[in-house]
Amino acid sequence: MTNPSSPNPKPNNNQQRLTAIAAVVIVALLGVLTVMLVNYNKRGKMIDQLSAQYDESEQLKLDLEKQYYAAMTELEEMRGSNTELNALIDQQKEELAAQKEKIEGLLANKGSLNKARKEIENLKTQIDQYLAEINQLREENGELTARNATLSQANDSLGTNLESQRMMNDELTSKQAVLVSEKEAIEADRTRLSAKVNQASVIKVSGLEVKPLKMKKSGKAVKRNSADNIDQIQICFNTTKNDIAEAGPETFLVRIINPMGETLALDELGSGVFTSNATGDQVAYTQAKEIEYNRDVTNICTLWSPGQSFQKGNYEVEIYNKGHLAGSGSFKLN
Repeated sequence: MTNPSSPNPKPNNNQQRLTAIAAVVIVALLGVLTVMLVNYNKRGKMIDQLSAQYDESEQLKLDLEKQYYAAMTELEEMRGSNTELNALIDQQKEELAAQKEKIEGLLANKGSLNKARKEIENLKTQIDQYLAEINQLREENGELTARNATLSQANDSLGTNLESQRMMNDELTSKQAVLVSEKEAIEADRTRLSAKVNQASVIKVSGLEVKPLKMKKSGKAVKRNSADNIDQIQICFNTTKNDIAEAGPETFLVRIINPMGETLALDELGSGVFTSNATGDQVAYTQAKEIEYNRDVTNICTLWSPGQSFQKGNYEVEIYNKGHLAGSGSFKLN
């Protein structure tokens, strides 16, 4: 009697090998995906860190400018007719300028922000010490002046004459001239400081986007690139965050310049002129857009629909705020 033959095990072995290989591949893919995800997260954190460093650096620069120019103004206000006191003020101004230059060098290196922050604190302490020192010297000079006045009065009481009176008048005239000169210098410094603060409060714009459009009979506007096939231009941009600028109404002037270098402007559509703070010239603008600024990013759009044909060629777009250029861009019509 013959024994039945045993079944062939080869198909089961092949299936087990395929299953093992598939498991290895899946584990390898999971490992690769895990590494990629970790690297992506690290890159994102690095980008966030660099962005935060940049924002902090810009804020530190503004703080440095405000402290420095405020100190310069206060020192100038303390200047008088005393030669030694004026020499000390000049020396302190030079030292503050050198310290400011040192801090600006640190701010240029993002890795030195902590050191720059400490140096700015040191600068504030140094400014306070300088001002206290000047005030003390002024008080001492005031006491000396009071004593001199007492002696002068005593001398006058003994007997004054026309010549001594004339000399006193000449001295008073000279001091008055010095005071007038000092006042003019202080006013000039205040004007320069005000201009710097005004420029620092300019709200820059980003993400400038221009869309040439054609209004269809259906009332829907579609984007076109041909000068012969558009009747309006949409301009959109974003305001940027500026802690120096005050919250409230802000006006942005949009200037569209055609290929001939001419500003597109129609009085009936709100066009006008403004004074450029960079050149002092009168500059035409296309449209004005007023918003309620809240010190945050805001998207703004304007639509220029002149009812006239457009020229072919390259166009420039400029956005102005407070008389300063806040952003620019360009587009082309075929």
